[in-house]
Amino acid sequence: MSLRVLEIIFFCYFASHIPITVFIDLQALLPGYVYPQPLRDLLRWYAEEFKDPMVLYPPEWFSSFIFCEAVFQTPFFPVAAYAFLKGGCKWIRTPAIVYSTHVATTLIPIVAHILLFKFPMKPHPGPETLQERWLLVSIYLPYLLVPVLLLLTMVLSSTYNSTTKSGHKQAKSKKN
Repeated sequence: MSLRVLEIIFFCYFASHIPITVFIDLQALLPGYVYPQPLRDLLRWYAEEFKDPMVLYPPEWFSSFIFCEAVFQTPFFPVAAYAFLKGGCKWIRTPAIVYSTHVATTLIPIVAHILLFKFPMKPHPGPETLQERWLLVSIYLPYLLVPVLLLLTMVLSSTYNSTTKSGHKQAKSKKN
């Protein structure tokens, strides 16, 4: 896969993440009156259709992840979207590594919770069958896989990795 294709994937990921976070994810943290009824209905439909009670009644640990999404990740989304739309922006490397490791780390307990937790039937039922659990995992999985792909791209791509031979030579010559 070419680097430019990956950059477009990353652009789409970050650009789409802005409305998802602002209009859907943050409903778990903010008071209900902040959101118009159609957005609250959309969240309720999603929670019922995909049996995701965490978005309606988030456990404290899940709320802490959403808080991090609000405070640290959301301001990064437009910056990252711009960098990957433009392409080849070396300055995005370190923030992208921080972002991707943070998000991948938070998604592991979310996926484990979905697969292993015995969800109560009330106030809102969670996934019970293996099929329901894997369906819900499939909704969260892109938010693990894309950050891992981003991390690998930032670490392994010669475009973004500043430890190439030419970069090392330039640093040496500036010292002299």
